[in-house]
Formats: sequence, structure tokens, C-alpha cells
Amino acid sequence: MVKRLLDCTAAELAAYTKPQLLEAIRGCEGRVLAAESIGTLTPLLGDVTNAEFAAALGADILLLNMFDVITPNIQGLPPCAAEDTVRALKRLTGRAVGINLEPVDPDYAKNNDGTLWQLSQGRLATAGNARRAAAMGVDLVLLTGNPGNGVTNDAILASLRAMRAAVGEGLLLAAGKMHAAGIVSATGAPLLTPQEVDAFADAGADIILLPAPGTVPGMTLAAAQTLVEAAHRRGKLGMTAIGTSQEGADADTVRRIALMSKMAGADIHHIGDTGMPGMAWPENILAYSIAIRGRRHTYRTMARSINR
Repeated sequence: MVKRLLDCTAAELAAYTKPQLLEAIRGCEGRVLAAESIGTLTPLLGDVTNAEFAAALGADILLLNMFDVITPNIQGLPPCAAEDTVRALKRLTGRAVGINLEPVDPDYAKNNDGTLWQLSQGRLATAGNARRAAAMGVDLVLLTGNPGNGVTNDAILASLRAMRAAVGEGLLLAAGKMHAAGIVSATGAPLLTPQEVDAFADAGADIILLPAPGTVPGMTLAAAQTLVEAAHRRGKLGMTAIGTSQEGADADTVRRIALMSKMAGADIHHIGDTGMPGMAWPENILAYSIAIRGRRHTYRTMARSINR
């Protein structure tokens, strides 16, 4: 029997297959929190990874942004072989771990040399990188874009097809956008349409990513609900995202986004990594968790030993 992710011990979660993990998330009825972090930046706590910090605050899924599958680096992680980086983080946290990979469209690619978001080969959404991620123990690959990197929905679709063909059904694939990602013509609510949700589903996405209500211009509660309902009609999960630095806003703003996302039907709630930067403002991870599932489940998630 598959338990809700809310109730899973680390040992139970580690044994779950992809279908079981999806079922465990569905069973939570909109109470799963995914926290993004950047491992290449100095951790807020120095010798403790930002991902561990997010897990300690109640995050259920740890999403690594700017993670390079060719030259992996998570600062604060104890010494380990490069190929064991993700497995080491999973062992330390008892959480599911995902990574972002970016389907950059060469016709739109921007020159981000010298910026925080500068791309490397190991961060591209390619079939080879998907295979590397799966071999490293990654549970989820999210096809999306960082600011200015020129990620279009057509590029996401092409990469999604190639990656699904490369990894089969053993890896969770999510697809969508949190913001324009350098495509100015796609700014606002038109970032994603119900027709594109269908196309992503046809191409093998298990989870559809969309901006949380109130995070990009025009992304109202109604607009977000329409997209989540389109995902649910196809049997897919919906993940709303705060990817607009509002993870560093005041806690009341974060709670309002959380409740609107839940009203929209989100199965997974994503909170971004540039509140500090490197991860969300710590109090906001806690505030988001309490808003979507209350103190009891939040504190149980925080307190449950990884040795169970």
C-alpha cells in the first residue's frame, strides 16, 4: 500500500517507484511543497547545504536549480564522488530530489556570460543529460528556464520528447515555465495555454508547471485553475511555482499565493531559490507549508527522523 507523501518515512520513500511516488503525491490533496535551492552558491548556514535547510523547514521535494550533471556541485555537502552527489543528498535528507534542466532555443538564446544564470552543457535539457540524471539517482527532472536563457515552449516540447524516449518511464518529468525566461513576447498569462498542456502531456510529461497566481502579470486564480484543470483532465499533476523572487517577499504575500495556488488545484507547490539568493527566505518556506497543511503536518515533516 502506498502512503501519502505526508506520512512516508525516508525508508518507505526510498523504495517507491515512479508510479508509487505519483500516487503518494496525489494522496496529499494539494499539500506537497517543493523547495528550490542553488547548490553552487555558498549555503546560508555555511557547512549545511541549502537543500538540507529547506528540508528541515518542511519541504517534501528538494529541487536543485543550476545543477550540472556533468560537473555536479552542492556546496556544504560532505565529500563524495561526483556521481554520488544526489544520492548523498537523498541519504542526508530522506527526501525526493529533482533537478532543473533548460531547453534553450538557439533562436532566442541570450548572452548571459558572467551572470548568475550562465548556462553550462550539463544544465541543458538533452537526452544525454536526462540519462546522466537518472543514473545519479535523480527522481524528477523539470524542464524549465532561468531568467534570460531563451526557453520557449516549443523547445520544452522537443526536449521533453527526446528525454522521455531516452529514459523511458523510470523518471518523473515535469515541464513548463515559471516566468518568461527571456522570451519577452511570452510575458504574462500567455506563458502556457491549455493546448500546450495537452502537447506536454502527449510528449510524456508527468507534471505540468505553471506560474502561481499573483506571480506573473495576468496569472489570476482563474487562469491558473484553467491550466491545472487541463493537466488533471490528462491524468497529470499540476505544480504552481513562485519563480519571481517573491519567495523573498513578506510572509503574508507568500501565504496568499499559497492559498490561491491551492484553490487553483495545485498538487505540488513550488517555492523558488532567490529569496536570499540560494534558497527562499527560510521563514517563507515554513509559512508556505503551514498555509497549505497546518502546523501538525508541517512539524511532523520537520521532526520525523531520516532513520525511520
